[in-house]
Amino acid sequence: MKVLIVMASKSDESVGKKAVETLEKFGVPYEVKYASAHRTPEKIKEIAESDADVFIAIAGLSAALPGSIASYTTKPVIGVPVSGKLNLDAILSIVQMPPGIPVAAVGLDRGDNAALLAIQILSLKYEELARKMEEERQRMREKYV
Repeated sequence: MKVLIVMASKSDESVGKKAVETLEKFGVPYEVKYASAHRTPEKIKEIAESDADVFIAIAGLSAALPGSIASYTTKPVIGVPVSGKLNLDAILSIVQMPPGIPVAAVGLDRGDNAALLAIQILSLKYEELARKMEEERQRMREKYV
């Protein structure tokens, strides 16, 4: 079981940190890599062919990264657009994927939600994660109700 977090650049690290913290809280193994669909496209295929079970792709400015990864794998890809003045392309790139290349979108700057969705996906196979997720949901209900 492993989640691979891919960021387009170091400037996306604040959003990636949210994903890392959430995965660590649940004890889910992860790896972090950097690749750009535009500057290092040769790395995308290599990343997509890794042993990861789920991918979280975080990108600002132009978010071709999640779609590029999704084009090389049938494993789940979760896209996280990074906010900023010029990042409308990031949002649109993730939510307007062509037929046959699905990418989940979890919200602007929501690395934490991306990690939670990855955990939910993994929970289908790993009962211990499903139990931890239910406990977390119960804590959230108690906190906000």
